[in-house]
Amino acid sequence: MRVRAVYGRRVTRLVDVPEWKALAAHHAAIHGAHLRELFAADPDRGAALATDAADLHLDYSKNRITAETVGLLVALAEATGLRQRIDAMFAGGKINVTEDRAVLHVALRAPESASIVVDGEDVVPKVHAVLRKMGGFAERVRSGEWKGFTGKPIANVVNIGIGGSDLGPAMAYDALKDFSDRRLQLRFASNVDGADIWEALHGLDLAETLFIVASKTFTTVETLTNARTAREWLVGALGDEKAVRDHFVAVSTNAAEVANFGIDTENMFEFWDWVGGRYSFPSAIGLSLMVAIGPDHFRDMLDGFRRIDEHFRTAPFDRNVPVLLGLLGVWHRNFFGAQTHAVLPYNNELSRLPAYLQQLDMESNGKSVTLGGEPVEWDTGPVVWGTPGTNGQHAYYQLIHQGTTMIPADFIGFCRPNHAVGDDDGGHHDLLMANFLAQTEALAFGRTHDTPHRTFAGNRPTNTILAPQLTPSVLGQLVAVYEHKVFTQGTIWGINSFDQWGVELGKALANRILPELSGDATPTHDSSTNALIRRYREGR
Repeated sequence: MRVRAVYGRRVTRLVDVPEWKALAAHHAAIHGAHLRELFAADPDRGAALATDAADLHLDYSKNRITAETVGLLVALAEATGLRQRIDAMFAGGKINVTEDRAVLHVALRAPESASIVVDGEDVVPKVHAVLRKMGGFAERVRSGEWKGFTGKPIANVVNIGIGGSDLGPAMAYDALKDFSDRRLQLRFASNVDGADIWEALHGLDLAETLFIVASKTFTTVETLTNARTAREWLVGALGDEKAVRDHFVAVSTNAAEVANFGIDTENMFEFWDWVGGRYSFPSAIGLSLMVAIGPDHFRDMLDGFRRIDEHFRTAPFDRNVPVLLGLLGVWHRNFFGAQTHAVLPYNNELSRLPAYLQQLDMESNGKSVTLGGEPVEWDTGPVVWGTPGTNGQHAYYQLIHQGTTMIPADFIGFCRPNHAVGDDDGGHHDLLMANFLAQTEALAFGRTHDTPHRTFAGNRPTNTILAPQLTPSVLGQLVAVYEHKVFTQGTIWGINSFDQWGVELGKALANRILPELSGDATPTHDSSTNALIRRYREGR
């Protein structure tokens, strides 16, 4: 049995942990059980395997588990040091060991009275100073006090970023449009494909447009390429380089590069290296969102995050929503061999949530090396995917219901809509939610039929997350739940959920290839890449 030291504690190779072996034996005994049998044996199962966190209700009874399963999974979490890792994160410990950094997205929503110390400095006052600066700026834009170069107030905001500097604010803006100032038009540009920035600027009066350039280092190639194009178009339209100061602000830590671009560093909003990009939209990265929904709604969203943070930090693991979701993910991934996980929000405003969670989960836990540097010998992060219901029902649900692959799924629904549309009391929403509830029932229990093609085996695992209504607070709660779910799984798998070295190699090779695309130099790659470069040159 190999034993290694990781972050101040001794960790046994995961598959040798007694609690892991106990789960493997339990799986062998229970994997053939059907949910029909499990529900028939326990009339109170639906209530027993459910719990709450803030405004979120989690029903996890439609998984192939028993109370014993939950107890064994909780024991695994305890054996792999989840409690210690949680405490270390909230205390500012440098648990991102490969980059020697603290992991403190929780500080972004900590109350002003809190104290979280990193390298001898309390970071909470800095967080709230930036939030106040963001709030003052957002109010100036929303009120019309902030004027463009020609004296016009701002009517359009274009956020230029990529990865976490785009996915988070874009997802949250779509989710919270009902709480936004509809007089302001928000657009997002991230892809280095010129079509993206062209579409983002198409039809806008640049004299009424504000650009928010979000890049920690202010050297991100895709972001700076789009920002320079926007700058050129602005100067071309308004005829003066001085216009940049009235139409560009930055979210960055690199004041020198921000100033070189032409942005007044007074209009630079700071964030810190202990904030990972995919965890960053509650920080200054969310400036475009704050401009759209206003500081009060933004603070409500932060309060939602904070409520789940506290729940995650203090609730017993067997009633802890993020921990339970994480443990169920481990159960499905490692013991049932599930390779993917579907996130299915029954709310059209959450259309970008699955894409946001793809980065959160797959960039965090798509790892094959342990914290100690050894190859991982067990499966880690699944492929995350999904779209809003009911659209998916007319597309890929066929595979979930009757395919040969087990696909665990999270169904997310709301008791009340933000728009009551329809002639009767329930209108569209009752129909939406009838489908929401019917799908998890059908996936769990299936249906027998004389014709094999019309037989549904059932026994397909789902979690149901139900909230009163999609509000800023509830959005914060949902995102925090998934953040801490990912953390839980990374801890159990013994990997670092907070680095992303896997994105670096492709970028480095792209910088090498770029000059070869427009020059005459002989490309020096493999035969396939060399041939494709020559073909591209000919096609240009």
